[in-house]
Amino acid sequence: MLVLYNSNAGSAAQADVDALRTVPGVELVDCQDPDDTIDAAAEAAHGGADLVVAAGGDGTVHLVANGLMRAGTKADTRPALGVLPLGTGNDLARTLALPLKATPIEATDALRRAERRCFDLIRVSHEGDDDQTDYAINVCAGGFSGAVDEVLTSELKQTWGPLAYLVGAVKAMPDLDEYDTRFAWDGGPAERIAAYNVVVANARTAGGGKPVAPRANPEDGLLDIVVVRAQADIGRLTARVLAGDYLDDEDIVFNRVSELHIESTPGMWFNVDGELRTNVPVTFKAVPQALRVCVGPSYAAEVPAP
Repeated sequence: MLVLYNSNAGSAAQADVDALRTVPGVELVDCQDPDDTIDAAAEAAHGGADLVVAAGGDGTVHLVANGLMRAGTKADTRPALGVLPLGTGNDLARTLALPLKATPIEATDALRRAERRCFDLIRVSHEGDDDQTDYAINVCAGGFSGAVDEVLTSELKQTWGPLAYLVGAVKAMPDLDEYDTRFAWDGGPAERIAAYNVVVANARTAGGGKPVAPRANPEDGLLDIVVVRAQADIGRLTARVLAGDYLDDEDIVFNRVSELHIESTPGMWFNVDGELRTNVPVTFKAVPQALRVCVGPSYAAEVPAP
């Protein structure tokens, strides 16, 4: 089992890394920067690896997934992706129903025995960068979420752990902007919506377990789009998010599409799997059945509406 981690990311604790070194059958590789992580995953894929494991947070998972996408033409020609949730938010692991507090030995044993399901990905492209392809596996978010990411430093994560997302939200609240946003759903004519926030989701949670897209199915070939209208009552919506489902709220626009193009004024900063990426017009497209992913025993692809 090839396990990739980044000692410079600050997500995987040294104690967890030391414990992984003692697990039989584990080849542990320290990737010193993001490009190293992508390259190591791609090299393993080209070399015929059966399973490549991302040990860390959602950023590490994102990099490994992008590396695996550099090989093969479909899911069954690429290695399966495993996740050891050692980060701050561990949001994809929550959708996968993986244990968040298992020991490394327990976690690696569970991955060896885990069912593998074919997951969609989100292809992200933006103006001036069409020659480069970036894939998200969990959630992309812009507007208010982008403002949170701007203040969510590594030091904040190390100090506050999972509470860093709440602290970041408090810091970002005074800068809450209204965005004049144009949405082109599945190539159709643009619809204009004044928005505070936009979520483009493949999986269900972000920000350390907040159910931002509680009904998302990562196997249905569609993106769950959640738009918070400008002038929404953020306090009321936050309470509904924490309660588990807010998609039927009057201040929410909810849609499922295979492709979405977004332009806004001012430029809306989007993160991709938690990493701040762009504030220029951006296109999100579902890539159905792109990667095999290890899931936990209680994983369910479809969540019924309440």
